[in-house]
Parts: sequence; C-alpha cells; structure tokens
Amino acid sequence: MADLLWLRTLQDFDYCEQPIAKNVCRGQGWLFQTLDLATQLDPKFRMAYSAGGVALSIMVSDIQGASRLFDKGVAAFPTDWVIAYKAAYHALYEEKNTLKAAELMKKAAEHGAPDWVFALSGRLYTEAGRRELAERVLSEMKALGLDEKVQERLRQKIESAAPHSL
Repeated sequence: MADLLWLRTLQDFDYCEQPIAKNVCRGQGWLFQTLDLATQLDPKFRMAYSAGGVALSIMVSDIQGASRLFDKGVAAFPTDWVIAYKAAYHALYEEKNTLKAAELMKKAAEHGAPDWVFALSGRLYTEAGRRELAERVLSEMKALGLDEKVQERLRQKIESAAPHSL
C-alpha cells in the first residue's frame, strides 16, 4: 500500500489544493498527508523521507510538513547521512534553526558525509553561540585525522567568533 501511495505522490509532487502564491501552499496539504501515511504504513520507506521532505520544502513550501517528515526520517534512519544532511539544510534555511542544523550536520558527518560537513557543523555551532560544541567538533576532527585544511578553516572561524584562542 505504501508503494501505491508513493507512485501516486510522484505524479503530483507539486499539487497544492490551497495555494497562497506561486509554489506556496497553505498548511499541510495533500502531499504531506500522503507522504505521512506512506511512512506510517512503511516506516523504513527511505525514499519517501529523502525525496518527500525536499518536495514539501521546495515544491509546495510546506515548511512544517517537511520538518515533520525529515524528523521522522532522521529517527527511522539514524545512520543515513544523506537524510540527515537534507534535514540539516532544511533546518538551516527554512526553519531558521541554526543549532538544529549544526546537530544534524554533525550527525551526517559522523555517518559518512565528506569531511567538510564536520567543519560546517562546527561553524554552525559557532554561529548559534555554542563555541564549546564547535571546539568539540574540532577536537573530534583532529582525533579522526580528518583533512587538516578543513580543520584549520574551522579553527579560524571559531577564533574569529570570540576574543580568546584555542
């Protein structure tokens, strides 16, 4: 049944029954309800979380629906760096939640994302006013032997955010 809902969803990813403006939909409409139901029927339906969250966020501007679907996806796939990365992007640019984005970027980095994603999580922690977490990320990068150039850029970002040095 989840597969049938998914196939139907693919046909109308951009459908909005209550448009406010071009590509802006009011509330959690048909697309969110269908994706939510598909993931209830099959909680391990990875593509519904990964592509569905992006479609909700970008195609119909259902920010709240995308947030709920990404949160479910991260919980269902805690080691999937791609879902965590997409959820982090959404948290940063759509929810305007820098701390949540930093945490999701760190999760993505810990599960296979490129080295620079670790540094990005540190930078976001710094921007969120959580210098101590940024410093912890830098320490983890050093311990893991990650790219020294990326480490140096993060160190500089942390230092520029506060008067005392590492």
